[in-house]
Amino acid sequence: MQLVAGRVARVHGLRGEVLVEIRTDDPDERFAVGAVLATEPVESGPLTIEARRWHQGRLLVRFVGVPDRNAAETLPGVRLVVEVDGSDGREDEFYDHELEGLRVLDGSGTQVGTVAAVLHHTGQELLVVRRPTGEDVLVPFVSAIVTTVDLAGGRIVLDAPPGLLDADAIEPDPVETGPVETGPVEVGPVKVGPVEEG
Repeated sequence: MQLVAGRVARVHGLRGEVLVEIRTDDPDERFAVGAVLATEPVESGPLTIEARRWHQGRLLVRFVGVPDRNAAETLPGVRLVVEVDGSDGREDEFYDHELEGLRVLDGSGTQVGTVAAVLHHTGQELLVVRRPTGEDVLVPFVSAIVTTVDLAGGRIVLDAPPGLLDADAIEPDPVETGPVETGPVEVGPVKVGPVEEG
């Protein structure tokens, strides 16, 4: 099974380095020097990692055959794909691609939107739910709110507190050029976590 391990966000500097948005729980293995990654779109790859380093909590990568900024300018938006074994017996863990596109229902069975994306923040994952009006709202991916994830049925069921599905209920963090990691953060698969009280 093929999974997206990362996405090229932008070019960094003049030496062909790019900032990679990580979408894997094992970036050290997936982005090891010498690793060959398939791409989406296919014509952009495959890409072989020549060098990599962490800079302010973000992963910077240089690929073989991409010697400078001009060559790297063709890469932003390219998804980096790896082959994985799909028989790992996961429970309550989901990859981003499994959640994206699922119908989002409320407790009465009414569709309230679809999952447009999954955001990985330090200590918490958020579902970006696209409402029928076209607005996006952020829903914490915790078991008290996301009561059912039915991949086979193509649906997620929410027990949403009042106001959660309003577009201005949760303000997103300031826009960043990539994910900020402050420690060992599990990026994918996503695990449905407990509700934090405070």
